[in-house]
Amino acid sequence: MSLAILAVAAAWTAAGLPPADAYLGRPEYSFNDDARGPFTPYSPQPGDIFMSTDPRMWFRMGHTIAGAKGVHHSGMIFARPDGTLGLIEAGPLLDMDVQILDPHTHMSKHVAQGDSVWIRRRKTPLTAEQSARLTEFAMRQEGKPFALARWLIQVTPLRVRGPIRTRFVGKPHGDRPRWWCSEMIAEAFVHAGIFDPETSRPSATYPRDFFFGKSYNLYVNKHIDMSAWDPPARWLPASAFPAATP
Repeated sequence: MSLAILAVAAAWTAAGLPPADAYLGRPEYSFNDDARGPFTPYSPQPGDIFMSTDPRMWFRMGHTIAGAKGVHHSGMIFARPDGTLGLIEAGPLLDMDVQILDPHTHMSKHVAQGDSVWIRRRKTPLTAEQSARLTEFAMRQEGKPFALARWLIQVTPLRVRGPIRTRFVGKPHGDRPRWWCSEMIAEAFVHAGIFDPETSRPSATYPRDFFFGKSYNLYVNKHIDMSAWDPPARWLPASAFPAATP
């Protein structure tokens, strides 16, 4: 990755292109360890989806058993009431609650510890109403505890993500007292009118489903619609591009 990044950064510098805070690699449905170009400057916008890996072996094993191998965290970019952008996530890094974070700082921490970070960027901006409803929903969730018990159930036969039961359970609940990451994001999109409340199953939706836009679960696979987002692209901070850093 370093040689490719240095080559791209040198080309930008030679062309006199202004630096950016962060860049996205090639949009592709791939867990490739190497970030591949072409790289483009990235400016977050409401509705963008953040996803990342996690270094903890037990965490990775649990996701693999549950059918969520490859992506372990997910969050959502939204506009705070003051107009600044926040990233909301349930259980960020080693914490066990819902937090609203600075997007660049949070994603940089993941990269610093060796995680892969991806963004699924909205193809078209949200409407003013959709963005306002995301803001309304997100601000109500901050500080709620991580739904550890329901998350652990995902590796057991009791989970709602069954081959038949998902049709009948796991429907939107609105506000919940506890969340796990992708469940909260799917629920937020239902609240904003982005996901269909009749067919969405937040409690059966995993970060991997957001990544690929399809699912091992037949019901989720039939109804999840990620066509309004670009394919996932690797996110890198400007510090990974030394020649393009001011």
